Amino acid sequence: MSRPMGRAVRKAYFVASVAGVLFFVMSVALLGVWPRRVIEAETAAMSPEHTVAMSASALRGRAIYAREGCGYCHTQQIRYLHTDMARFGLPTLSWETRFDYPHLWGTRRIGPDLSRATGTRSADWQFAHLFAPRSIVAGSVMPQYPALFDGAPDRPRQDARDLVTYLDSLGRARELAGPEGEARAREACNCPDDEMKQMAFGDQVNAHPARSRRGGAVPPLPAAGDLARGQALYGERCATCHGVAGAGDGPGAAALKPRPGNLAAHEYTDARIAEALWNGVAGSAMPAWRDYPPDDLAALVAAVRSLDATRTEPALPAHMAEIGARVYAANCQQCHGAEGDGRGTAAAELTMAPTNFRQQRPTLDLSLRALRNGIDGTPMAPWGSRLGADEMLAVAHHVRGFFAGGGR
Repeated sequence: MSRPMGRAVRKAYFVASVAGVLFFVMSVALLGVWPRRVIEAETAAMSPEHTVAMSASALRGRAIYAREGCGYCHTQQIRYLHTDMARFGLPTLSWETRFDYPHLWGTRRIGPDLSRATGTRSADWQFAHLFAPRSIVAGSVMPQYPALFDGAPDRPRQDARDLVTYLDSLGRARELAGPEGEARAREACNCPDDEMKQMAFGDQVNAHPARSRRGGAVPPLPAAGDLARGQALYGERCATCHGVAGAGDGPGAAALKPRPGNLAAHEYTDARIAEALWNGVAGSAMPAWRDYPPDDLAALVAAVRSLDATRTEPALPAHMAEIGARVYAANCQQCHGAEGDGRGTAAAELTMAPTNFRQQRPTLDLSLRALRNGIDGTPMAPWGSRLGADEMLAVAHHVRGFFAGGGR
């Protein structure tokens, strides 16, 4: 090779090397440094003045979440897609994860997104699900984590408690920021004409369909549900807790407090079943099923009604009727209401709404058991030491008399 040719080749190599280095530097700057500065500036501008940081327990739980590879199946980012927003709520803003770094956003949704996990499941449900997922969710592909427990789902180790604390922290900061936080973020965004960015703001931050709530209007359901369809859905979604026959003895029931309701030992109105399906039962592990279409909910109503195994109860002697009314007024009315509708003066202060006896009627045996022993995990206290046998029998009959019938 001639000398001029060699110099040309060396120069070409040099130019290519310099260009490669410059391209690498430019790529790092454009794809790493610059976006990071933009996000940091956006986070600082849109964040509330006082953002809630994660607790020490949540930080430990975050490390366990990463260690166990939860991010391989769960994401933590609600995208600017109508399907994501309809199911989970408003898209994730950059400031929401300012203390959750490096981010564990995940890349696949084999399991549900966890961005709005706060308040969507009770702690006992989370423990049961971690210990044996298929005891709670039939057909789940989630692996079991028995190493986080001392042999049973109701005996969680500190690692399990920390992990659940972390899960329950996801999405909490934005909820606590409230309307003031949303207003600050919208003002800092300064994007009134950017349709996509405006999607991140609205009324309902957390729209998780399983999140239970104390009340909410139930949409109209078909008058007659498909019983066969409802029984299939019940077997897939409800039997793990309530049991195949509705006796509250499913494989996941033992770990839950309060235990799942004994559906076979109650008469229910259609409206009561529909309300429980639509709103869940706040204060318990019973989630809402608002992502199900009306036809499926109506089918589930028919399936639950078909579980009723109640029988004709013996009548209360006439001379005891006044005792039942008196005992109820003195001891039960404050929570369950004068008309038995669960709207007593103390009802709003309780974590779980008192039973509405106008919409559900327990068997006499179940009523007496609840009076004697209370109901573990609920505000219902035991009355066996304060009421005599005749008084409990009388008031048990009294509350059963509130039932308005099996119609809608």
